[in-house]
Amino acid sequence: MRLFAAIYPPAVAVADLTARIKGLRVAAARHARLADPANLHLTLAFLGEVPDGRLPDVEHALASAARTARAPLLRLAGGGSFGPGRSTVLWADVRGEVDALDALARSIRGGLREAGLPCDDKPFRAHLTIARPGDRVPEADIRSDVHTLHGYAGPQWTAGELLLVRSHLGGTPRHTRIAAWRLAGR
Repeated sequence: MRLFAAIYPPAVAVADLTARIKGLRVAAARHARLADPANLHLTLAFLGEVPDGRLPDVEHALASAARTARAPLLRLAGGGSFGPGRSTVLWADVRGEVDALDALARSIRGGLREAGLPCDDKPFRAHLTIARPGDRVPEADIRSDVHTLHGYAGPQWTAGELLLVRSHLGGTPRHTRIAAWRLAGR
């Protein structure tokens, strides 16, 4: 199973961001690969392929991290891009109590490593992927969209739930929620 741990923004935050995305140049590009609004999430840890038999260990690590985590108050605001050429990604920034989100990501990753489970070692950078334009969209359009996103500030919301998600690759990628844990209240 291809797994990741994530926080999903509420519908109101997704709808607000989706309305802003419609005005971006990348939204008008034919082959920009916009993210499906139903799949918009903040990845806290990407595990990659995990044998089915290790699922209880993954769930234990995430449950342990969720028990000690505080539910952060967040907002999607601003944005940027990273990756050169074919790897270019356009993203919305996350603002608010990002330190609590960072602590949760560190706790999850630490628990996964302690259990001998796979986990990405890239530094955590809170963001929400909007599109994967790659080299199919002119760089000037990407820069224009990043500039437009700088003025964006969506509604605040509390990240109250940590999810374990299975990613299904293919022509139309989809995500299946495997398990969820409540984060401590405010």
